[in-house]
Amino acid sequence: MADLKTFSKFQSKGDLLSFLQTYRDEKPEYSQVLDKYQYEEELKQLQGELVNFQNWVQENNKKIAIIFEGRDASGKGGTIKRFSEHLNPRAMRLVALNKPTDVERGQWYFRRYVKELPNQGEIVFFDRSWYNRAVVEPVMGFCTPEQYESFMVQVPEFEHMLYEAGTTIIKFWFSVNKEQQLYRFNRRLKNPLKMWKYSPVDEKGQELWDTFTFYKDQMFSRTHNAFSPWVIVKSDNKIQARLEAIRYVLSLFNYTGKENATVNLNPDPNVVQRYFRMVKQIDL
Repeated sequence: MADLKTFSKFQSKGDLLSFLQTYRDEKPEYSQVLDKYQYEEELKQLQGELVNFQNWVQENNKKIAIIFEGRDASGKGGTIKRFSEHLNPRAMRLVALNKPTDVERGQWYFRRYVKELPNQGEIVFFDRSWYNRAVVEPVMGFCTPEQYESFMVQVPEFEHMLYEAGTTIIKFWFSVNKEQQLYRFNRRLKNPLKMWKYSPVDEKGQELWDTFTFYKDQMFSRTHNAFSPWVIVKSDNKIQARLEAIRYVLSLFNYTGKENATVNLNPDPNVVQRYFRMVKQIDL
């Protein structure tokens, strides 16, 4: 049993880690501390690589749009925070649009997103995107069937034009199961700092789970393609999801200094994988 006298003998972080490693099987709380430490260390290294990646994006005038989609409470916001917290704010933006205004409702659907697209040398993170019309809007009755169908026909062409104009689009879908979503909703309601995240749409998320699943599957099958594929991130474990999503983005580019990375940049295919039409069902 560790006490103050035991800890006072440690001369370095290595001494403490060695002690925790030795007794992790006997004390579950030691294992939890180690897991948290290892996560923070790996995250720090990956964030360092993201800084190198951003420098390369700026130097080479790349345009990077990273889309975060998924059911409510799937971990999108927390992952975006880990992506962006150490990047240069002058060369990156977070886009999280409110519901459209009356004027915007009368415009071409994509117009309000076009002005948010990355400029040369910039990374833009979309916390939800134009894909609201593929899942949330039809489920909640926020668009007509005709508007939905028009969107589904236009979106591959829209993204192909962006691709031809030199914009790289990375489309993440964060996949969470029904029980985990409910658990996270309940935690939000108990946390005064996170209650603002809970909305009537969240409440409907559980009730309309199967309807969300239908439209999600339609979105995958009709908008997954070679130039902007859907990438599924299994996010029941938030920590894994964050690390593997960052790893996936870094794995796509040969940025300057990548060969000197001291952290694994190969994403775990058991956590992150491209969508294919015949893959085993997710988000059931």
